Amino acid sequence: MPETFTNATQALPLFKGVKKVSVEEYFTSGHRTCQGCESALVMRLMIKAAGPRTIVLGATGCMYVANTTYYTTPWVVPWMHTQLGSSGSAALGTAAGLKALMRKGRMKAEPINVIAFCGDGGGADMGLAAISATLTHKEYNCLIFLYDNESYANTDIQVSGSTPYGAHTTFSPPGSVKRILHTRWKKNTAGMLAAGHPECRYVATVDASYAVDMMNKVRKALSIGGPTFIHSFDPCPKGWDFDPMLSHELGELAVETGIFPLYEVEDGVVRHYGKTKAIAEGRPRRPVREYLLKQGRFAHFTEEDLDYFQSKVDEMWNKWEIPGVIPFWKEKRPVVPMP
Repeated sequence: MPETFTNATQALPLFKGVKKVSVEEYFTSGHRTCQGCESALVMRLMIKAAGPRTIVLGATGCMYVANTTYYTTPWVVPWMHTQLGSSGSAALGTAAGLKALMRKGRMKAEPINVIAFCGDGGGADMGLAAISATLTHKEYNCLIFLYDNESYANTDIQVSGSTPYGAHTTFSPPGSVKRILHTRWKKNTAGMLAAGHPECRYVATVDASYAVDMMNKVRKALSIGGPTFIHSFDPCPKGWDFDPMLSHELGELAVETGIFPLYEVEDGVVRHYGKTKAIAEGRPRRPVREYLLKQGRFAHFTEEDLDYFQSKVDEMWNKWEIPGVIPFWKEKRPVVPMP
């Protein structure tokens, strides 16, 4: 007699400090990521937070190529590759398949986590439509996890919708005719998905420099029910041109300068977290130059460029309707000239 299918999620209580985090590892040796790769740490923390009863789906990207060399893999849990823009489709299809098999009694009825990860090229750009569609299907439990290293890192660091203004990439090298070739501001993926999917119960931003906060948001996303989305900020030594020992420090600086706010939108309620919460409550932000000038991709910046970047971040905190989250203005928006 098959067990009754309930569509329940796992009970994943939040970790109360790093000493309470599980010692078991489900992303182990066997990967070939770069020294100082923050995304490898993100994968390790993500699956540590989720636990063993989890299926992971990986879209094409550096975390697919580096982690699944022929006949080797660091994944201890079931893992499947999916196409570059298909993380949303894969998550929804897997959740629906599990639900059907359990309802028909063809497999044990139990809560199984489904996580589909993608890079910024696969999530913020190519796969955005599939992610958006998945977030409207509230009857399926799955998490879409976007690890954002701000470029197409798998194919040698090309510009993506998440690449910050002015960054040096293989598609936007600074030159004598045009010093700043990439003039677009970074896409606000998490804020866009939260604002556009009011029935999605959980959207959050995370940074592995704040590991416990990150893991707790993964556990929240997996246990709240329905499709959820997390946007992770991942410093990339190769693509951003910095010493690998600075990965953790750059993750902290991105938050402390206000460039990457940490927040969650749970059932429509916005909450800032950690140092982002302090900034939202009035704590001074560190100047963006402390973050930018540690990276070779901004080595061509002049004082004018730094001032322009600072002014755009200032707008996020001083002008947006919800600071750092939703880019709607309380008043008519002035045009800030680019240098």
